[in-house]
Amino acid sequence: MNTSRKKHSATFKAQVAIEAIKEQETLSELSKRFGINPQMISTWKREFLSRSLEIFSSKAPNEEAEKREKGKHL
Repeated sequence: MNTSRKKHSATFKAQVAIEAIKEQETLSELSKRFGINPQMISTWKREFLSRSLEIFSSKAPNEEAEKREKGKHL
């Protein structure tokens, strides 16, 4: 049997990871609900949590643009 791998969007992965972080359902329940392997959910959750530091450790693009605009007006 030749099965191809499914490619999930970043939005879908984030949604699943957030649901796993909430811990309102078990991995098994989430697996059935989203139709993916519980191990994949754990991987996405771990990656989401580890990479969230990147979001808060760097300035948002909008903040950088605002600083540049303020500098032009001075």
